[in-house]
Amino acid sequence: MENISHPSAFIETDDVAIIRDSAALAEQAGMLHTEQLKVIYRQKWFKLLVPEVYSGLQITLPDLVRLQEAISWADGSTGWVVTLCSGAGWFGGFINAEIARQVFNDPKTCLAGSGATSGTAEITASGYLVHGSWRYASGIHHATHITANCIIKKDGENVLDRDGKSIVLPFIFDKKDVKILPDWKHTGMVATASDSFEVKGFEVSFNRQFKIEGPAAVINDPLYRYPFLQLAQATLAVNLSGIALHFMDLCEDVFKEKLNQPRLTDEQKAVLTDKLSTLKAAINRQRKSFFDSVDQSWIAIQYADNIPDALLNKVSVNSLKLAHLAVESVDKLYPLCGLVAARNNTEINRAWRDLHTASQHALLTFPVN
Repeated sequence: MENISHPSAFIETDDVAIIRDSAALAEQAGMLHTEQLKVIYRQKWFKLLVPEVYSGLQITLPDLVRLQEAISWADGSTGWVVTLCSGAGWFGGFINAEIARQVFNDPKTCLAGSGATSGTAEITASGYLVHGSWRYASGIHHATHITANCIIKKDGENVLDRDGKSIVLPFIFDKKDVKILPDWKHTGMVATASDSFEVKGFEVSFNRQFKIEGPAAVINDPLYRYPFLQLAQATLAVNLSGIALHFMDLCEDVFKEKLNQPRLTDEQKAVLTDKLSTLKAAINRQRKSFFDSVDQSWIAIQYADNIPDALLNKVSVNSLKLAHLAVESVDKLYPLCGLVAARNNTEINRAWRDLHTASQHALLTFPVN
């Protein structure tokens, strides 16, 4: 098999040290640490997918997934917040240009939000009257703006499309206009602060609504023609593989200590080394398949408005396979690590908790055939 780079090849060593040194304090605070945020702002990671015209990096998808895996390898919560918030920054390719210039003019601009359809937007003479509450807005405490999906209504009735389905559109709000509801009480990803938020009877202008379909893109670039589903699946999958690789790296240290214990037989020592090397090889094979499919789909979108369905399906399948294999591999190693992996103040336990919490995302739950 062709060699595949470790995530450490795509992130600066000093940044990894800062992110990891602050990870325990971030968990205690229940949100990213100031030092972690300094790295994010310096590297402009919240603006990875923001259009260049609005001071963003407008990074390519192949570069994006490799970097996001690396950040998640450094720390799960940091990687998750960067992925979700930079993913919301991708909406900059679809948001009204006047609003986008206002939103992205701050070097610390950060968009958080929810893809759930748990709000309504009633059409008024001057815009929309919005009501709703949304859950799991990762990074919301660091956000400057919030996005959310709403069912469009007129005169109290759902507005329907040509197929008779209710129209659902995303909106962008200033953070000051939403109320944060602190309710993120989960085993892992503690520092993502993925709290809920609500908007109650707030009126927004028409240009605060946008669509995230290729034809609706304001910025003409392949990045904003790339389908949202596969973009989301791919970027979430590398969060899991990054955390899993971090766990495996930590296993090496744990296993080295165990190999020096005289009570272990040669057969037991062989189980430790063989299991780790076998699982590392398996996840690297799947990583290669995943990155190859993402790279191929990116090449395809450079020359056409659409990517062939077969290529998109490969991205979906390889994303889900990578995510599932990450969890399965760690679960095979965890019982061999001893109580250090079960102690909730250790780095290896945090990686285990983060992985199992992140894997519950709806887009990663079911395999694709």
